[in-house]
Amino acid sequence: MDKINIENVQLTPLLIIDGELGNVMHALKKTEPNFSEFGEAYFSTVHCGKIKGWKKHRQMTLNLVVPVGKIKFVIYDDRSGAFSKNQFFEVCLSPENYQRLTVPPQVWMGFQGVSSSLNLLLNLASIPHDPDETESCDLKDIPYSW
Repeated sequence: MDKINIENVQLTPLLIIDGELGNVMHALKKTEPNFSEFGEAYFSTVHCGKIKGWKKHRQMTLNLVVPVGKIKFVIYDDRSGAFSKNQFFEVCLSPENYQRLTVPPQVWMGFQGVSSSLNLLLNLASIPHDPDETESCDLKDIPYSW
């Protein structure tokens, strides 16, 4: 398991159940301890080498799963008073490292496509999308070397 150094960020190992006709890939159950509430589910793709970020949600908790491809996630904490202030956390998720990344509100996140084929993520968000609850900044505004 990857060492998490950002306050309230969680990685949860997930099951892939092999089947003769295809696999079942778990994502999130409402009975799990880090489930807060359900707002919406959506898929996002990112091309190989391309970066989506930086974005910070003010209220939304993200639950990110990568069932296809490989995606590198980077989280940056600039919350005043957090023990992890000014720290980064990075993890690559894929079917080979099949985990759910739970990202709390108020931290910055970006992600990059790693696989040369389709890179697909599922976000099981705690609230419906609201463009007024997000903040974005340019990649160069946060000192991270992609």
